[in-house]
Amino acid sequence: MMPSFRMTTIFVLLAGMILSRSKAQQLIPTFYGNTCPNLTTIVGGVLQQAVQSDIRIGAKLIRAHFHDCMVDGCDGSLLLDNDAAKGIVSEKDATPNQMIDVDIVDDIKTALENACPGVVSCADILALGSQIGVSLTGGPTWHVPLGRRDSRTANQDGTSAIPSPFDDFSVLQRKFRDVGLDDSTDLVALSGAHTFGRARCQTFSRRIGTDPTLDPTFSDVLAQICPQGGNGNALANLDSSTADDFDNNYYTNLQNNRGLLQTDQSLFSTTNASTVAIVNRFAGSQRDFFDAFVQSMINMGNISPLTGSNGEIRTNCRRIN
Repeated sequence: MMPSFRMTTIFVLLAGMILSRSKAQQLIPTFYGNTCPNLTTIVGGVLQQAVQSDIRIGAKLIRAHFHDCMVDGCDGSLLLDNDAAKGIVSEKDATPNQMIDVDIVDDIKTALENACPGVVSCADILALGSQIGVSLTGGPTWHVPLGRRDSRTANQDGTSAIPSPFDDFSVLQRKFRDVGLDDSTDLVALSGAHTFGRARCQTFSRRIGTDPTLDPTFSDVLAQICPQGGNGNALANLDSSTADDFDNNYYTNLQNNRGLLQTDQSLFSTTNASTVAIVNRFAGSQRDFFDAFVQSMINMGNISPLTGSNGEIRTNCRRIN
């Protein structure tokens, strides 16, 4: 007969596996198949029009989705405005989110409310919009698991869980582990979203001329964009080679010590880190990067979603119903 402590251990492991699977199965790509069958077409139409005037739309959406998921899960809490009467202290006012632009979410929500009112959550808009934004700039496409509901609260203090461009490598890894993401493959793959978009000078200017992991020629280029004492909100391309294309050049930049943010370059420059081999693999194969990125985006989107009767479907993403 098997010892009781072994029976207990196996039961706990099996229970954990069942709970994990049931949680993942709560989100399915066909969730709105009957209630909003034209969902993807509507969101894609809004984004295709928006990208004509702002090539950074995709990068803005994926950043908002990531920052939302890192704080209490993927529940749309990032999108809430301050509302003293309802006790909402906006996450958007926290330092990591102060430059996040979510106006495009309002446009998408308006279009969806016209077509299928009260059906599609703001949290799902961030997830689906991120996928479409990536595909519009040459990246992969995938079936986004859907069915999230929106939080009725915000957690500004919780934004300390969002990775900072000044985090050292061990802190960066810990923040990924804390939300159930892998601190090697998920970390490197999701960091690849920096293959498009921009960053403010204040997020990297301290590295210019002082960081030995920064290519000296590239450092000189950055000094022209971000002169000492200049505008800290001036922008530089996160990917200096193909700024607006979703490709694997982000990783070849790291190999050449041209990662813009400290946290980017640390993936390749941290001695004996497991991430170095992954950077090399993704630099050598865009297909490998795309495949891993898709899986890691799905992993991220599965962080503590509200489903069933939890939360609500906001009619306005900026405030609770």
